[in-house]
Amino acid sequence: MRYKLLQEGDIQVCVIRHPRTFLSKILTSKFLRRWEPHHLTLADNSVASATPTGYMENSISYSAIEDVQLLSWENAPKYCLQLTIPGGTVLLQAANSYLRDQWFHSLQWKKKIYKYKKVLSNPSRWEVVLKEIRTLVDMALTSPLQDDSIHQAPLEIVSKLLSENNNLTTQDHESIIVAIAPLLENNHPPPDLCEFFCKHCRERPRSMVVIEVFTPVVQRILKHNMDFGKCPRLRLFTQEYILALNELNAGMEVVKKFIHSMHGPTGQCPHPRVLPNLVAVCLAAIYSCYEEFINSRDNSPSLKEIRNGCQQQCDRKPNLPLRLLHTSPDLVSQEATLTESRLKPVIVTSNEIHVEVERNNTANQKMTANVGNDSEPNLIDCLMVSPTCSTMSIELSAQADRILGCYVEILKMLSDYDDWRPALASLLQPIPFPKEALAHEKFTKELKYVIQRFAEDPRQEVHSCLLSVRAGKDGWFQLYSPGGVACDDDGELFASMVHILMGSCYKTKKFLLSLAENKLGPCMLLALRGNQTMVEILCLMLEYNIIDNNDTQLQIISTLESTDVGKRMYEQLCDRQRELKELQRKGGPTRLTLPSKSTDADLARLLSSGSFGNLENLSLAFTNVTSACAEHLIKLPSLKQLNLWSTQFGDAGLRLLSEHLTMLQVLNLCETPVTDAGLLALSSMKSLCSLNMNSTKLSADTYEDLKVFL
Repeated sequence: MRYKLLQEGDIQVCVIRHPRTFLSKILTSKFLRRWEPHHLTLADNSVASATPTGYMENSISYSAIEDVQLLSWENAPKYCLQLTIPGGTVLLQAANSYLRDQWFHSLQWKKKIYKYKKVLSNPSRWEVVLKEIRTLVDMALTSPLQDDSIHQAPLEIVSKLLSENNNLTTQDHESIIVAIAPLLENNHPPPDLCEFFCKHCRERPRSMVVIEVFTPVVQRILKHNMDFGKCPRLRLFTQEYILALNELNAGMEVVKKFIHSMHGPTGQCPHPRVLPNLVAVCLAAIYSCYEEFINSRDNSPSLKEIRNGCQQQCDRKPNLPLRLLHTSPDLVSQEATLTESRLKPVIVTSNEIHVEVERNNTANQKMTANVGNDSEPNLIDCLMVSPTCSTMSIELSAQADRILGCYVEILKMLSDYDDWRPALASLLQPIPFPKEALAHEKFTKELKYVIQRFAEDPRQEVHSCLLSVRAGKDGWFQLYSPGGVACDDDGELFASMVHILMGSCYKTKKFLLSLAENKLGPCMLLALRGNQTMVEILCLMLEYNIIDNNDTQLQIISTLESTDVGKRMYEQLCDRQRELKELQRKGGPTRLTLPSKSTDADLARLLSSGSFGNLENLSLAFTNVTSACAEHLIKLPSLKQLNLWSTQFGDAGLRLLSEHLTMLQVLNLCETPVTDAGLLALSSMKSLCSLNMNSTKLSADTYEDLKVFL
């Protein structure tokens, strides 16, 4: 039978036998914390009333208890315990046998744990100490009590023993670790013990103890830990354990097998905490590689100073160990005149870092324009200042370089698991790395594999994380695009990201407008080299009238006509434009209903058969149309009522409708697969006055938000 460890207030009745001098004592915190009996039964069975302070003036300590026994003699009071102490005997009477046994095992445990604390606080011979530790562990494992402290108390005793004795040999260390291993199967090691384990991983990474004892401990930490912020030493121990695995002969193969064991053999990891904990360990380890540089930020230019480029050399302390981008007074004066076509590079060196920066007149104008702006500068702008930033190399120590390589490789492994990729993309979307890491060419080059995996994933929840987490902040899309500090492939990854984003629900004016404003040059360059995605982007910019400048439009047309694929797609665009003019020409019906089971292709053929400039009411209810038909619907300029009841029209289509059908007044989305993400896009449709969302995945919060706009 299992019992709960005795807690404060559990003892309610006691019987005290001879001698009567013990009536002046009461059991308090040193024994059972403090308890207040309802009554005391004396040897002659007389009863005395209880008082708030009890009947005894002095407590009985656990060390004074010589023995604890269950009463077994004939005619003994029921459910009593006999405590033998110097000078007499104390009897405790419980209400039932279960409570009596609970007291008995609790007192036995308390008595023994105090004994082991005393024995192990002053070790003499380590062979005796090791024997006592094993006995302590066996006692904890065989105890019928159920309480976290039953296993934690022995671990804390051993932890204190190790922290106070630094002269132990390696063999003593391993013997103690093996002895306490059974307790670690279901318990996290205390902080001091984690430090001891970290030290052992660093000094003896090839020890069998690391594989045989630490592996199940780390597995339990990764599966069950909820917050490394409350237990930072658990994270540090996990970090050192993985580095120890990397030191084995097989190196990263051993680490890969460990990651696979944490994921499990199936396609879905059964432990939801494993991935967040692994990512937390990786982020902390990568941060530690640049910690020396990060700590030097007090002496380096601030983000705002870097952005503005106006901080004077004399305002800072000398011998700076880190300068991301530093502007000398000469450069500041040259910025004001803008007389030279290209400025002289600035080189700042130290033992750890070499930074070389080139700036041209365009960059100087950009920096000058931002002087006086009090807003927080963009992180990537701080690193770049301009696309002409030529080199930035950070030299890490051998140890830091080894740590960086190990944990970036783990991020790569995590990105290879399909079920982990959505959560990993979400965790990395805010770019949770220091700016020194983003300025490190080796780091961004290695991390590129992870970003590529996100860009190849067809799931919107994954590749949408390439964009910034909120407006005004850059994301991985900007970081790895041409001109970004991490771009090293002439835009191949950028094209891949644009392709996957355009293929989902980002084929919208807003996305195209952002490309036109910030990345038109790279898009035209890649289109000139025959990249089909970029050719499609330029055609859409022309089709949706994204570009207002006539010269820019002509340049885009010239770019399209310079390649075979561009020429073909531009001709198709011209044909669509002619069809669009015919479609939007005034005439045709004002109401139209498609037969049930009609498809997107059927709708396209119908709309291409004549003029529908007068069409105001279109019913697609109970057809098989999808979001793909939105490209045809947005060409109907007079459409005011649209019925999509029981179709497969989704979020991607809603986004297109919200940007183009400005006159739409009535929309029926009953029994469609739309979600909150798509429905929120409708808030921009100011003319919409009737919206049916029955039997959709609409949440209460989105409903309240839509009520404000509609």
